Amino acid sequence: MRIVSGSLGGRTYNAPAGNRTHPMSEKVRGALFSVLGDIGGLTVVDAFSGSGALAFEAISRNASYVTAIDIDTNAINIINKNAQLLGVTNKLKVVRANIGSWSDNNPAMHFDIVLCDPPYDSVKKSLLYKVAAHTKIHGLVVFSLPPNIDFSLPLACYRQLSVKSYGDAQLVFYRKFAD
Repeated sequence: MRIVSGSLGGRTYNAPAGNRTHPMSEKVRGALFSVLGDIGGLTVVDAFSGSGALAFEAISRNASYVTAIDIDTNAINIINKNAQLLGVTNKLKVVRANIGSWSDNNPAMHFDIVLCDPPYDSVKKSLLYKVAAHTKIHGLVVFSLPPNIDFSLPLACYRQLSVKSYGDAQLVFYRKFAD
């Protein structure tokens, strides 16, 4: 895999073996971060981190600190090795946890940007709501979802900004404006 842009642009790293993760394509990652724009100084969480692709892109684009969360031990090991390879261990916290349990145990953790790329074969809407709750007021939450899923956040707290379709994936952008 390759980092699309930023200070680490062009650097390569490894993805976990097997099919338990579905790393986001370079095209979609590039589009995602193009829409996000300048994220310098912001905090980011990469939920369902898998390969860590979104975490590494965020660090490459000057996020102040990134938390990568995944349940899979192999994915966590690869993310840690890649963080060392890329020299970004000081800007990355890697957490092995079920995202629902992590959310329940860390209700006060909030981020400027929440990136949520769940496994497409078992998208659990209840987990998506839990992850979105970790967005700071005025922060952004972005979901990468299969194109056929019908999902939206409560309009009382979130405003949908846009939906971008990319064949087998869609990116859905929300801004949080209330708790």
